[in-house]
Amino acid sequence: MSTWLDSLFPVSKPVIAMLHLSALPGDPGFDAAGGMSAVIDRAKEELDVLQSGGVDGILISNEFSLPYLTKTEPITAIAMARIIGELLPDLAVPYGVNVLWDGRASIDLAVATGASFVREIFTGVYASDFGLWDTNIGEVARHRARVGGSDVKLLFNLVPESAKYLADRDLKSITETTVFATRPDAICVSGLTAGAATDLQMLSVVKDAAGTVPVFVNTGVKAHNVAEHLAIADGAIVGTFFKVGGVFENRADRARVEELMSAARDYRATR
Repeated sequence: MSTWLDSLFPVSKPVIAMLHLSALPGDPGFDAAGGMSAVIDRAKEELDVLQSGGVDGILISNEFSLPYLTKTEPITAIAMARIIGELLPDLAVPYGVNVLWDGRASIDLAVATGASFVREIFTGVYASDFGLWDTNIGEVARHRARVGGSDVKLLFNLVPESAKYLADRDLKSITETTVFATRPDAICVSGLTAGAATDLQMLSVVKDAAGTVPVFVNTGVKAHNVAEHLAIADGAIVGTFFKVGGVFENRADRARVEELMSAARDYRATR
């Protein structure tokens, strides 16, 4: 069955690359000496590496704004909007945005920059490394409508990193009720942290329960396992593997991007 993914991406089972922005103004790790110019320069460099390596899409995230806020300060989305404005002339693939961990700010940024999708924690209550983590999808959905973001697709991270769902419910039930009650455009399934393996059994449970809603594998995809993940999921979001040495903190490495994308194309050719 055709989904919005088929309209947005020219390939089946797209691989979306994470473009991890350096720490931003207001973040503990912000490089005040280098300033925004240094953040923009690195973002441009990594965008070129990812796109020239053949990725199908880009997801721009403030990944180095550690430790994350569940309600961000205005400066974060404002800084990201400036960076994306600088990148827009060079963006050649579909792109999304993610203001960690703030669904409303992510939608605002998408509307302001023309992004096609956002990824965020939109449902559930969690005990997390960032404190008690609550959500309100009803408010977020209405906010999206108010700001003119009805066309922005919402990717729900159903198994968030660094957090545990507080309700005593199985993953199949959570997926089914999320799909029925909150209308996600896609669901993402993650491992423990960025770069950590996503459990294939969990991925299969979510895929089987999600019906016609697309499911992305959100962490832990590598060149050697991309085929087995795409055999289950409708797409993959990849960040850490694309870095030099597969290390989260490093810059993107074109050779690693090309390696994984070659494996993804080989898998698609067999379908």
